[in-house]
Amino acid sequence: MNASRHAASYYAASSQPQPDHPALAGELSVDVCVVGGGFSGLNTAIELAERGMSVAVLEAHKIGWGASGRNGGQLIRGVGHHVERFREVIGAEGVRQLKLMGLEAVEIVRQRVEKYQIDCDLTWGYCDLANKPKEFAGFADDVEELRSLGYQRDLQLIQPGDIRSVIDSGNYAGGLLDMGSGHLHPLNLALGEARVAQSLGVQLFEHSAVTRLEYGPQVKVHTAQGTVRAHTLVLGCNAYLNGLDPTLSGKILPAGSYIIATEPLSGSLARQLLPRNTAMCDQRVAVDYFRLSADRRLLFGGACHYSGRDPQDIGAYMQPKMLKVFPQLKDVKIDFQWGGMIGIGANRLPQIGRLKEHPNVFYAQAYSGHGLNATHLAGKLLGEAISGQQSGGFDLFAKVPHMTFPGGKHLRSPLLALGMLWHRMKEWA
Repeated sequence: MNASRHAASYYAASSQPQPDHPALAGELSVDVCVVGGGFSGLNTAIELAERGMSVAVLEAHKIGWGASGRNGGQLIRGVGHHVERFREVIGAEGVRQLKLMGLEAVEIVRQRVEKYQIDCDLTWGYCDLANKPKEFAGFADDVEELRSLGYQRDLQLIQPGDIRSVIDSGNYAGGLLDMGSGHLHPLNLALGEARVAQSLGVQLFEHSAVTRLEYGPQVKVHTAQGTVRAHTLVLGCNAYLNGLDPTLSGKILPAGSYIIATEPLSGSLARQLLPRNTAMCDQRVAVDYFRLSADRRLLFGGACHYSGRDPQDIGAYMQPKMLKVFPQLKDVKIDFQWGGMIGIGANRLPQIGRLKEHPNVFYAQAYSGHGLNATHLAGKLLGEAISGQQSGGFDLFAKVPHMTFPGGKHLRSPLLALGMLWHRMKEWA
């Protein structure tokens, strides 16, 4: 892929203007150097700049080039998967706080878009889809828990017999409609947040891949043509961290995720497919997720590859999955197909913390497919911690241990693929 531009996605083709930012050249000194120009880096930079700190963001490609500019655009409540499992580490109140932060994360995006008037097609409405009756039964428990947390947004259980009120497909055993989650154009959100960061004095650099890090009381960040000295370093590269910090790299596994976008649909067909224009996601391990774009294309995503190699033809790979859900689209043209890497951690909780050996080095990564909201929460928590503000949320995330994937660099992916296959076989049983 040409690193000088964005992936050839629907988002890149329909985005707001994509300004060019300079490559880092020469020496620069700032309070904080952020590596990674996606949602994690941009939102951390905004939080710090709003607190009066000088910040430089180094992006290896283009702002929003990675998952931030390519993802499914689904803004869904919650961070992590099955956070009850962390009760022994952080206690019952800690688990409750994680759940509350999962709700807060969506509100951070809502407030940022509203405060800075970011044009990103933000649309409210999301529906969890049950593949089996037992999953639908679990949705009632979800509603009860959300109410106990004080969730104020509209929730509605969609009975199996009413499922076509939200989706014109016979594949599902009910749903949970949540009007406090939704969908948006992620690249436009990233570009808008980059403009916000610049307006606050953040210096943005593109085509500035970091080649070497020097840790110490003051960090020194090297690129091919320049150097940044900073009191504090933030690593926000997620699946694209590569080997920049070996310790963190071992705790995250890049996995491929893929999306296709149809040609624009007629208004009547779009309303037939998704009558309430909600984002959708099923409950399988290898999830299907889909929604309508602002110009009425169906964006259909899913799959999860651990091989590091994309399918030869993403459209040919994904279209049959789409047609299982919407066979009525068999004659509809696919206009765009693209993929990218998401970062997965072993316990599926975002990794937000600081390096034990180097306490002025902070990081956020491993959003496991829920990065749109979790990155914004991470930015807020990092902003609080770095500026010296009391941050119970940061401390809570930092308490949770994260294992290093076994097998080293070359065997991590095959081992995880075997594990995921086992989970999928349990679904088939």
